[in-house]
Amino acid sequence: MADRPTGAGQGDNRPKLSLHVPEPKFRPGDAVDFSHLQVPEAGTAIRPDETCDPKDMHELAYGLVRVLGEDNKAHGAWDPKLDPETLRKMLGHMAMTRAFDERMFRGQRQGKTSFYMKCTGEEATSVSASMALAADDMVFPSYRQQGILIQRGYPMIEMINQIYSNKGDKLKGRQLPIMYSSREHSFFTISGNLATQTPQAVGWAMASAIKGDSRIAATWVGEGSTAEGDFHSACTFATVYNAPVILNVINNQWAISSFSGFAGAERTTFAARALGYGLAGLRVDGNDALACYAAEQWAANRARANAGPTLIEFFTYRAEGHSTSDDPTGYRSAQERTEWPLGDPVTRLKDHLVALGEWDEERQEKMDLEAAEHVKKTTKEAEANGILGHGLHHPFRTMFEDVFEELPWHLKEQAEQAIHERETKFPEGLPNGGKGA
Repeated sequence: MADRPTGAGQGDNRPKLSLHVPEPKFRPGDAVDFSHLQVPEAGTAIRPDETCDPKDMHELAYGLVRVLGEDNKAHGAWDPKLDPETLRKMLGHMAMTRAFDERMFRGQRQGKTSFYMKCTGEEATSVSASMALAADDMVFPSYRQQGILIQRGYPMIEMINQIYSNKGDKLKGRQLPIMYSSREHSFFTISGNLATQTPQAVGWAMASAIKGDSRIAATWVGEGSTAEGDFHSACTFATVYNAPVILNVINNQWAISSFSGFAGAERTTFAARALGYGLAGLRVDGNDALACYAAEQWAANRARANAGPTLIEFFTYRAEGHSTSDDPTGYRSAQERTEWPLGDPVTRLKDHLVALGEWDEERQEKMDLEAAEHVKKTTKEAEANGILGHGLHHPFRTMFEDVFEELPWHLKEQAEQAIHERETKFPEGLPNGGKGA
């Protein structure tokens, strides 16, 4: 810090400054008490007209939209009134997502892939929310929205091939595991760089509006990523150009090892950020599948009516570690998961169907078993295409392809040299049955 200039009146009676560093309420070994969280009764939040002025949504940016009550029944104006068959499909997609997570996590621990990220406890924020969109609405996800692909019917074997980076991987091993891409399912390529998808979604939505198309865009980002400049640029462009886009913020309380306070949660809600930009803002119980669906549907209808973009904060909890590279016991209390006051999204939706007389524990057990068996069977099929370190990968030469229409001379030289060195090192072919050049 530069030396201060000297002068009269300096350094005498002025108080010393102090820097505030956010601290989570609970650390490993601490007892957990979430009584400081204000959780309103289900059904008490107002539901404004979808074309309302964002200035009229102040209360919704600070409150919490909830539909499922303690009695496991739907309440209030936000009840989307979904039929039992749709609710069962929603529950099935969430159960499949959870089974998929369990199998892939186990595969990483067995050394079959290098990396994986579970979305346990957050399934409703992707499955339920995406079900409220049209199938061809463009989604720009973060790395914990595998439920969208499962809900949209993307072949599971393609997801596993990508995770294993094997010879069946359509992305040819060029993306970190779990960073899927599918144009056919309107699923934009996941990026490991935080918040890049937010301006991309806004730009895509602006283009859709320019063309007079009918499709809208939706993007998902973690609460920690809202501290990135890309997020704020996206908010500015979205509101200035009235882009038909939904900005979904998944506030799961934790980044990889730092709590949401470092992104601003101590000061206000993440939904409240919408107010400063002139965006519609909703804060929603992210563990309430019906509330997630209703909020996304409201925002989608608003976008289609050319009434403007919406920022939705899904208030939820990351039940597992950030990724397979993370150990949450090192920075948070082990009691947090069980003490979280909003419960588990899968259990709450199951209990709601049971309360309606449309489901029971036996059918739930059967659904879970069938989901686990389906994932297991599909995983075996994918493993036949190769797993980490077993040599069944794309040919070495593909490293130099798919960038230029015609390969430049310097890359041709590099490719020839690399292939020559590999053939010299392995004159009898690659070990473990791997492919050559």
